[in-house]
Amino acid sequence: MAIETAERIRVHGLVQGVGFRPKVWHLARECGLRGSVWNDAQGVEIHIGGEAAQIDRFCQLLLDDPPPLARIDELKREPADSLPEQASFEISISQQGEIQTGVVPDAATCQACIEDFQDPQNRRYRYPFTNCTHCGPRLTIVERIPYDRANTSMRHFPFCEACRSEYENPADRRFHAQPNACPVCGPRVWLADAQGEVIEPTEIGEDAIHEASRRLAQGAILAIKGIGGFHLACDGTNEEAVTILRERKRRHHKPFALMARDCEVIRRYCKLSDREAELLAESSAPILLLEQLEDNRLPENLAPGQASLGFMLPYSPLHHLLLADWDRPLVMTSGNMIEEPQCIDNREATERLQPLADLFLLHDREIINRVDDSVVRLVDGEARLLRRARGYAPAPIPLPEGFDQAPELLALGGELKNTFCLVRQGQGILSQHIGDLENLISYQDYLKNLELYAGLYDHHPTHLVADRHPNYRSTQHARALAEEQGLELLLVQHHHAHIASVLAENHWPLDGGEVLGIALDGSGYGDDGTIWGGEFLLADYLGFQRLGHLNPVALPGGVQAIKQPWRNTFSQLNHYLGWQTVVEQWGDLEPVKWLQQQPTEVLMRMVSGGVNSPMSSSCGRLFDGVAGLLNLCRQEISYEGQAAIELETLGRLGREEEGEGYRLNPVTADGVQSLQAERLWLGLLEDLRKGVAVERIAWRFHAGLAISISELAAQLARQAQVETIALSGGVFQNKTLFELVSANLNGQGFRLLSHRQVPSNDGGLALGQAAIGAAVALS
Repeated sequence: MAIETAERIRVHGLVQGVGFRPKVWHLARECGLRGSVWNDAQGVEIHIGGEAAQIDRFCQLLLDDPPPLARIDELKREPADSLPEQASFEISISQQGEIQTGVVPDAATCQACIEDFQDPQNRRYRYPFTNCTHCGPRLTIVERIPYDRANTSMRHFPFCEACRSEYENPADRRFHAQPNACPVCGPRVWLADAQGEVIEPTEIGEDAIHEASRRLAQGAILAIKGIGGFHLACDGTNEEAVTILRERKRRHHKPFALMARDCEVIRRYCKLSDREAELLAESSAPILLLEQLEDNRLPENLAPGQASLGFMLPYSPLHHLLLADWDRPLVMTSGNMIEEPQCIDNREATERLQPLADLFLLHDREIINRVDDSVVRLVDGEARLLRRARGYAPAPIPLPEGFDQAPELLALGGELKNTFCLVRQGQGILSQHIGDLENLISYQDYLKNLELYAGLYDHHPTHLVADRHPNYRSTQHARALAEEQGLELLLVQHHHAHIASVLAENHWPLDGGEVLGIALDGSGYGDDGTIWGGEFLLADYLGFQRLGHLNPVALPGGVQAIKQPWRNTFSQLNHYLGWQTVVEQWGDLEPVKWLQQQPTEVLMRMVSGGVNSPMSSSCGRLFDGVAGLLNLCRQEISYEGQAAIELETLGRLGREEEGEGYRLNPVTADGVQSLQAERLWLGLLEDLRKGVAVERIAWRFHAGLAISISELAAQLARQAQVETIALSGGVFQNKTLFELVSANLNGQGFRLLSHRQVPSNDGGLALGQAAIGAAVALS
């Protein structure tokens, strides 16, 4: 008879709410082992007994083939004091303790569940809350961990006998699926009008989703309660409905996201590669930016001034059922007024969205945590997150080698596109996208999420990290928190945090040495009191040296210059060429004539007197200035980055394979390189005079800027004797600029680090702050 041995196995990672214990149960029985497995606050623990070779086999099988949504970060084995009491293998109840495990992101409906609700013989036929351990809501319904039904919004729905049987059967894929439900015992859905009155289906045998689909086809605007919040939907091919939605939502230009039944529908409107189709079908189910087909016959007002559309596939049973009969896309935009966070509560939605929606498709499963749709773009062959939310957050990001002993700390993030980051046990837990803290509702949501994450992870920071900008709400909250709790507060320079973010994401070791970081964005508080945004930094986690930057130019009117691109056009021309010279030499050009109708004398006095005209090295404002010259959003933008996005779109239509475009020239002052744009503006004006197509001018701007950035970066890197260059900041979400810079620097033999898992915009800032804070604490 073989000798039995016993072990205790501890598994850390994303191992709760993903069918991990049933997997352990199956494998243990397959290997002829006995014992038990249970969830606790640290993750999953296994007490197992049997032949040593079979325990080895069991562990290897578990590592090789975990459940689809699981992620094993660590599997620790140690001898047990005694053999298990059990004669076979079983699953035990969850236990409490010091919280060390993670919360799993929400996951799109799996194929097995789709087949269930599409099968007329299945008891879940057309049931919009069908799920199992491989799919369904997670973060959006959890209040605390362990992730058990009693700690979610599903606690209000007691099981029927059939669902309980599935839940308690380890051989069933719904074993311990916390949101498990059916039409007998689970949440229900109904259709209501703007006054809250229930609308019954017009056809016998149909349901609320049938009726909602019919009304959408008739041109209605529908508010839909989804997984992480409300959407506003309408027929994406109905120009009148799209126009009405824009007017009601006061979202005049920002693109609308679209949802399509399947990839075949998307291919009628956009180019879709195999890799892009794979991304759409992942359990994260993001919005994916895709290049439009010419003459796709979709309304131009879906995405004004853009060559791409944001498409996603249905990711909940409700979405699948709603789109089942649609061979065209639905607009699926966030359920809110512009710049507000999306609604999550039925009462809140019927009040705030009443002026926007004709109908409401509601349900009674509470959304505990607001989570937006994630946004991804394929750039330079890699999937890159532009917004990290549903499907990705709050999956932890392992910090690089050397950070494993970092103390618990909290990084508060930036002001725009805010996220925050917890550090614990060598991991960065980056929150879902919160939004712009300038908006009061978003700020209140930010405070709610800080409290939520502290509870979910039993997190007690000893250090706080925030941006150096004194007026950021996140920084002000950090100061108040530090004073209130007696915590150490570290303030981090904005662009240093951008570079640290890309280092941390790319597993750059704590002692990995310096890199040359290029941080290009709209604005960040500079150490010299000016606004930075076009930076070349020699940096590691502990510090940086500013080796170069774009030449600072005044922003006449301050914030107004961010909203009105023409102010940047004027300021750049005045700074480099002199406004009087511009009028004398190019006064016959349309943009110069237009600018002469504006209060340029007032602006010149403001700049010369230093009145509300801060100096800025912002690359984003350079884009705005060029866009204004080419009459793109010249008067005013209606959303952040609009001018730059439309300039990129225009440039991709005018691509040239040869030529260096409009170059910037580097000038050295006090050992720091400054890229001056005089040649750029001369080239732009001369090409306008020659009648060169604006598409070609836009391309030449991108080409010249990319070469200028690459050449200066290469020069500075060689002088500093570093071989690695890191790219970060929101400007690098520009596909054209990123790919041109990447090709140039790769061609020169440099190692490039760039973002994929977290956004290069301020949505990734908190991860960089956290890495810097951890490095300082460890030092």
